[in-house]
Amino acid sequence: MARPGTAVTVTVPASTANLGSGFDAVGLALGLLDEYEVRVLDTPGHLEVVLEGEGAAVVPADENHLVARHLREALSAGGTAWLDGYGLRLVCRNTIPMSAGLGSSASAIVAGLGLGFALVRGGELTEADLGLVNTLAGVAEGHPDNSSASVHGGLTISWMPSPQVVRTARPRLHPDVVPVVLVPTAERLDTAVARSVLGPQVARTDAVQQAGRAALLLHALTAEPALLLDATQDRLHQEQRREVYPVTMGAVDTLRALGHAAVVSGAGPTVLVLTTGDLEEVVVAEVRSWGKGWRVLRPGVPDVGLQVVPGAAEGTDGAGW
Repeated sequence: MARPGTAVTVTVPASTANLGSGFDAVGLALGLLDEYEVRVLDTPGHLEVVLEGEGAAVVPADENHLVARHLREALSAGGTAWLDGYGLRLVCRNTIPMSAGLGSSASAIVAGLGLGFALVRGGELTEADLGLVNTLAGVAEGHPDNSSASVHGGLTISWMPSPQVVRTARPRLHPDVVPVVLVPTAERLDTAVARSVLGPQVARTDAVQQAGRAALLLHALTAEPALLLDATQDRLHQEQRREVYPVTMGAVDTLRALGHAAVVSGAGPTVLVLTTGDLEEVVVAEVRSWGKGWRVLRPGVPDVGLQVVPGAAEGTDGAGW
């Protein structure tokens, strides 16, 4: 068992998913970072959860916290019984907006798993650990698009060949592609609500068009950004959700009519615009002309995802638990 005082800190980026035509498969990490620290205490059975930043007033500060639940899962997978002979202090410093379509729940799951495995490994995460986190987080979410981007960073394409297996490819994003993130200041939407309005079947013509646009999306993101407007056209989920976020869809319609590749970020209501460096300011100026209803973010795309903060681990000697 790690000695009292042992501490590990990890950071996890936000993510945006779907990117229009890549429904439940394509994800992109965003440079909005949540930071989590766990410290071993000498008080057996005790869990202290400290919340800072986004969601601090509404999420549970106990073992029901999403990070705590998946920290427990990772420790158990590493052979360490939960709070058996030790206590933990978990500090959550959140900057990712919640219920906004920016992968806050996926990043929390990834963080909890990462903290647990890092404690077990003595303050480190191996590539094998990241692969395991990717699988467990994707299974927990039920669709690995957000979680895989938070695990690996950059652009990811993920699929589940079986219910308990996640696979992820990591193509290189074209250097000219720039994400502009538009968060509505007065709207939030639970993912379950957004999914509840989607029907169980789609028309064959829609499925065929979506397959073609999804293939084009990969080409546009990696080789030819000029095709992003056509590549991001969706037929499976955005229009079906129009009634649950009409303001969001109005913004998407306006920006696309101006030639910008605007889509709903994840389950919404945030809007993602995939643009290029020469047009970024044009997009920002257009949105700011609408008034104060939108928070404009230009987070960039981090090349790495989940990682242990160098020098932040204390009391670890490499032996783990």
